[in-house]
Amino acid sequence: MDRPSQATQQRHRIALQVEYDGSEFCGWQRQSSPRLATVQAALEKALGKIADSPIRVFCAGRTDRGVHATGQIVHFETPVDRGEKAWVMGTNSLLPAAVRVRWARPVTAGFHARFSAVSRRYLYLIYEADITTVHLDGRATRVGGTLDIDAMNGAGQHLLGEQDFSAFRAAGCQSSTPWRCLEWLKVTRHGPFVVVDVQANAFLQHMVRNIVGMLLEVGHGKRSPDWAAELLRGRDRTAGPVTAPPEGLYLVKVCYPQRFGLPETSPGPLFLQPYP
Repeated sequence: MDRPSQATQQRHRIALQVEYDGSEFCGWQRQSSPRLATVQAALEKALGKIADSPIRVFCAGRTDRGVHATGQIVHFETPVDRGEKAWVMGTNSLLPAAVRVRWARPVTAGFHARFSAVSRRYLYLIYEADITTVHLDGRATRVGGTLDIDAMNGAGQHLLGEQDFSAFRAAGCQSSTPWRCLEWLKVTRHGPFVVVDVQANAFLQHMVRNIVGMLLEVGHGKRSPDWAAELLRGRDRTAGPVTAPPEGLYLVKVCYPQRFGLPETSPGPLFLQPYP
């Protein structure tokens, strides 16, 4: 009897949580040149070896060069289900040290890592110091002086709710709409770090880094907290701040409806724990 073709075989959909050090890659998205290392290419190569067939992964949000993730969610389809242990341990054995799969779960055909997500959460890590420390190189952003986090929080409150974030999107952003709904923005001191904690239904390209750039100017006393509202009303990116560096930014959590049954995990990075 002939074996069924791959087209007629059952397709298994698998979701993964992935963490990575973005400083090792030219961003998430696979590039046309194989010489440019990307998280997507590394993950697809490793998964393909476990599945013994080509794999294409879809992510919750494409991160830029230098941006990290502790809670990136991806999904892929495969004609074979190797089991959760193989998708985690086997894949990790084939990945570069800068990428790790944290868990794997089978999901229904209705799940999509990007389109099923209801919110994304980012942390931006800042530390105050006159001299850069080698231990945080590429993992947090240094600023001189002491930031006024009360003023930064005041500025952040102007951004809450569903608004037009044209002033905070990259010039090359391809989103069809500048409207996003910011659920919260909190600025706190946590050990040696000033942490910007922000969650929204989705983000525009460079949106978080442009918001942090604004908050840093407010925190240094160069602008008042009301500047955030002025920028929103003006809808002009050229009137806004310098984009904050990528190395302080972490995608820490993606939220989905409970019906998909994905595990609940604490936001990273590990060296920031315990974090509320």
